[in-house]
Amino acid sequence: MDRAFLTAIAAMPKGPLLGLDPGSKTIGVAVSTPERRLATPVTVIRRTKFGKDAEALFALAEARGVVGLIIGVPLNMDGSEGPRAQSARTFGRNLSQRGPLPVAYWDERLSSVAAERALLATDTSRARRAEVIDAHAATHILQGALDRLATNGHSARA
Repeated sequence: MDRAFLTAIAAMPKGPLLGLDPGSKTIGVAVSTPERRLATPVTVIRRTKFGKDAEALFALAEARGVVGLIIGVPLNMDGSEGPRAQSARTFGRNLSQRGPLPVAYWDERLSSVAAERALLATDTSRARRAEVIDAHAATHILQGALDRLATNGHSARA
């Protein structure tokens, strides 16, 4: 996945990226700074129909000047792909067919666990955690991808 990810990113123009954590009921959304150093949570989209979900994502991307999408793929701990990973890849393929933004995939194993721990560390209430966990998981996914890019010289400043 790493080589394919770096190849996909290298083809993207410079600018901010949108990180997505697609689940069966929600899509967590995060955005990077234009220089691709820092990811921050944006929102959680409640899934309805794919067309409406895609419209909402593309509207967010346009408003923020996004040049590409990073989609979290929940690999199994042994690196294999199960039904959830295939669903994330299908979601990405469908998005790329509907809009102009290139898509790259990032291994998101344990992103929700990391987001939950971070929210617990800040003493976030259970109700608030439920509202924002997916956006924070998307942030974890996107930040991991940005960190990988930085180690390979593919940031927007490179």
